[in-house]
Amino acid sequence: MTKPGAALLALALLTAGAQAANEPSLTQLMEQLERLEQRDQERQRQLEALQQELRDARQAQARTQETVTERVVGERRPAAPVEVSQGPQRAPLDRESYRTRARALGDGAVTSGTAFNPAVSVIMDGVYAAQSRREIESPEGFEGHDHGHGHGGHDGHGGIERGFNLRETEITFTASIDNYFDALVMLGVEGVSNVEIEEAYLVTNSLPAGWQVKFGRFLSDIGYINKQHLHDWDFADRTLVNEFLFGDHGLQETGVQVSWVAPTETYTRFGIEVLQGETSGVAQYEGDEEFTLVTLLPDFAIDPVTGQPVPVASGPNRIRWRDDLGLRNKSGPRLFTGFVTIAPDLGHDHAIQLGASGGFSRAWQNVVTHSSGRVETWDGDAWFAGVDAVYKYDAGRSFGAGNVVLQGEYFYREIDADYVSRSFSNFGTLTPTAAGGVADVFSGTAKQDSFYVQGLYGIAPRWQAGLRTEGLGLRNRTLEPDRADNAFERAGTSWRHSGVLTFRPTEFSMLRAQLNYSDFDTDEHGSVWSFLLQYNMSLGVHGAHSF
Repeated sequence: MTKPGAALLALALLTAGAQAANEPSLTQLMEQLERLEQRDQERQRQLEALQQELRDARQAQARTQETVTERVVGERRPAAPVEVSQGPQRAPLDRESYRTRARALGDGAVTSGTAFNPAVSVIMDGVYAAQSRREIESPEGFEGHDHGHGHGGHDGHGGIERGFNLRETEITFTASIDNYFDALVMLGVEGVSNVEIEEAYLVTNSLPAGWQVKFGRFLSDIGYINKQHLHDWDFADRTLVNEFLFGDHGLQETGVQVSWVAPTETYTRFGIEVLQGETSGVAQYEGDEEFTLVTLLPDFAIDPVTGQPVPVASGPNRIRWRDDLGLRNKSGPRLFTGFVTIAPDLGHDHAIQLGASGGFSRAWQNVVTHSSGRVETWDGDAWFAGVDAVYKYDAGRSFGAGNVVLQGEYFYREIDADYVSRSFSNFGTLTPTAAGGVADVFSGTAKQDSFYVQGLYGIAPRWQAGLRTEGLGLRNRTLEPDRADNAFERAGTSWRHSGVLTFRPTEFSMLRAQLNYSDFDTDEHGSVWSFLLQYNMSLGVHGAHSF
């Protein structure tokens, strides 16, 4: 090889070696990738913190806003522009639930048939349940409570079984119909097959002077927790006061609600509701109906002319017994409620909300049949009243850390009822029985109440712990008849104590563990420990979980 060729070859080898030395190794590439991922995670944390600060700032601005009423003597004020509201009126400390958010459309011009009308959300809720006893009876005085749904507790009632439960899937459609009405339809799928309409209502959004009208099927605004859906609860199960005094779905009715927010510096809202009256707890209704009993008599048949049984030799014959139960017919509306909510301004970090509510039902009826052919009826009316209070402290830290929520409610209920126990005689007539030698016909008043108190604390960002104590039947004169004494029985108080730990990884998911100790007044007089694991996941357009 010539000298110039050798020199060129040496130069090429040196250049290649330098390039190889400058290229990063596999380890260096992995280290660079890890540093980039850490930077991205830090930026994501900063972004989430800024988003939370923005939400906190907006909430603080809303709390500190004051209502100013302009009073100009002799000057006519111009008409205010029509504003599209975001669903039903909501008190300052009420949860901004999914159901309250009718979605604004496009650039503010409300039209129907757009891609965002209606907005759709799906919320999935599941529970794993374990308990120390296989079967738990309902509390004394509340045995007639309907436990066919999955909204309540799991201690042998409320439809939650031991093991895994797909408790409920909620499908919600919300929309601004036009400049005058918002709409909501919420379907609840309990388990895998039971579908029902939980809410379906229209609400006005442009009435003047703080007025609003809601009509359709909805959860009543009595109390604090009644208007909340399952995904709004701070505990995995419904409170005893709401489940046993008002029913598995709370006070859920069809009717109309009229509310008014007063033009005062202190938030004050008044409302009345006129409802059909079908809720089992305070407005159960049967109507005038006929009781039918089918029996087999061995040697009788009904004479087609006289209508009376006559002896025959053809063997057993099927005989149908019929008679009227004598319950009063009362057309709806049968239930009337009223409520007031006040939220004094306590400054930037503290907030309180106080409420009072009550109602009267023109009819409360119940029918219980027995295999012996005996039938019991209750026919009367009912009323209830209660108070509620919520206090919240905002620590100003990220994702709810340090926040405090204290909450409680108390309700009292009376049912005045005429009781009759009857059985068939004379092959077609219901006649009062006489267990104590006197006809089982008497009247009385059931007086029952319940309360709960709970507290929650943000132990860390996204983590919340809480305690709850509940009492049911502190005063417990029941509707259970003592036929020997012709009077309604008395029963004791039932208690439940709960602890909960909740983790919200994001705004769209929630995981929860809860431990209950229940000491119900039952025939067995036994206490029970129970444990719940709950998940709640949100899909689609919806309001974010509050942190």
